[in-house]
Amino acid sequence: MRRLPIRELALAALIAAVYAVLTLALPIPQYSGVQLRAAEAMTVLPFLFPAATPGLFVGCFIANLFSPYPLDILCGSAATLIACLLTQRMPNRWLAPLPPVLCNAAIVGAEIAWFETGFGPGFWTAYAFNAFTVGLGEFIACVVLGELLLSALPRVRPLRPYMQEGRWAYIYQG
Repeated sequence: MRRLPIRELALAALIAAVYAVLTLALPIPQYSGVQLRAAEAMTVLPFLFPAATPGLFVGCFIANLFSPYPLDILCGSAATLIACLLTQRMPNRWLAPLPPVLCNAAIVGAEIAWFETGFGPGFWTAYAFNAFTVGLGEFIACVVLGELLLSALPRVRPLRPYMQEGRWAYIYQG
């Protein structure tokens, strides 16, 4: 594990703060089976910024401290961390939203289903419903809003030194 330079640490802290504030302040469902976290659009940022991974993990952890599901602190934060680590390794920007959608649908969907039904006979039905609805919210946030971020941020020249080498040129030719 490499140590983050001060500037990357500051970027990670800024991302953590923005994620937590967006999750806690917006008046849309954040902690239910049918959820749309606008902050989840930020989970595509590790494609461009390696420092986004620890920032998103910490921001999600802080936001999940307010969740009505106690396991969300562990499971939701782990889903975000796994998704961010996988997003860093995506070969192109169009695949960058895929890990957050799949990880959150699978992990958070299972967590909510377990909270609602335990491992009783209704678990798999609840899991299918919650995985679908969480995945749909993630899809909207990551594909629609996340792709807007991936299009806009490479145009901001001061951010380019923080981006993975060559990623900004791949996205923005200009």
